[in-house]
Amino acid sequence: MPSVTQLQIGPHTVLPPVVLAPMAGITNAPFRTLCREFSGGKGLFVSEMITTRALVERDAKTMRLIRFDGTEKPRSIQLYGVDPETVGRAARMIADEDLADHIDLNFGCPVPKVTRKGGGSALPYKRNLLRSILREAVAGAGGLPVTMKMRKGIDDDHLTYLDAGRIAVEEGVTAIALHGRTAAQHYGGTADWDAIARLKEAVPEIPVLGNGDIWSADDALRMMRETGCDGVVVGRGCLGRPWLFGDLVSAFEGTGEVAAPRLKEVAVVMLRHAQLLGEWLENEARGVIDFRKHVAWYTKGFAIGSEMRKRLAVASSLAELDELLGGLDLDQAWPAGADGPRGRTSGRDRVVLPDGWLDDPYACAALSEDAESDTSGG
Repeated sequence: MPSVTQLQIGPHTVLPPVVLAPMAGITNAPFRTLCREFSGGKGLFVSEMITTRALVERDAKTMRLIRFDGTEKPRSIQLYGVDPETVGRAARMIADEDLADHIDLNFGCPVPKVTRKGGGSALPYKRNLLRSILREAVAGAGGLPVTMKMRKGIDDDHLTYLDAGRIAVEEGVTAIALHGRTAAQHYGGTADWDAIARLKEAVPEIPVLGNGDIWSADDALRMMRETGCDGVVVGRGCLGRPWLFGDLVSAFEGTGEVAAPRLKEVAVVMLRHAQLLGEWLENEARGVIDFRKHVAWYTKGFAIGSEMRKRLAVASSLAELDELLGGLDLDQAWPAGADGPRGRTSGRDRVVLPDGWLDDPYACAALSEDAESDTSGG
């Protein structure tokens, strides 16, 4: 059991020190609602990635993505941006219009469409650009706490996390989350928890959160014991497992209760998830279609034939989804080995970067005008 069980993010006390990782297309309001329900409202639940350009231009899709349920406290927005001025404007807009209570900055996304434009996990290599973005964000945010999420670096030959950590402290960032992989690893291999420990030693002034390979509450406790980090960020571990946040609360509070839902209980959560998506999108069919990507995660490990899995994954209405779920053997117990890796697990041979990106880590980057997409959510 960790000796510290609460996390301070500016004025916000996060107890237990558990954060839902921002995931594009996943951590929208409906999924955050499910996770909060299982946690009893404890923890911190961050929105999916919001592009700063889209926010300041008030893109309609983006403005829907930043809507929070009235029970979400604190409200957390993750911003993605590559232009210091635009990031500063977005942070100022959030503060001035009371759109959120906490701003997180994305420097961890490893997907090619982001790194090829110098964003996400590619950006911290440009130390001066990183500093400028953090400075503008903190200034724009006023009294709102600004945190950042990052990776170890671009690859093993271009590690950036220790330099980025010191820059973050100097520029007034409130806390740092480190995913213990490089961009080149993508989601493959094993997360390097030792790097999380090294970052904690390097920046003792602010909280450090660990991210990577937390598939169970026991993993979270073990990460904190082994690294000395101040909290954990859970991403792929909660895909199809929103009740993991209940497990995490139990683990940190010492009760040790672990959810092992039967398929009948899982089916209830699946239907509610799809229903919430439909209400959020104001269209039942769109909600069920959006839910399709969650089906394999929820049903992993259960004895469901391949044909039925396909039918579940193409359901187009709540009634159809309900009928299909009702036709399963719902008395199945929680399957052994159902936990573990879910979502993307592959690595990459190389990271796609702008031409000449690695030539000088301190040179100001000349990013193209389309470096920031005008839409959000990945």
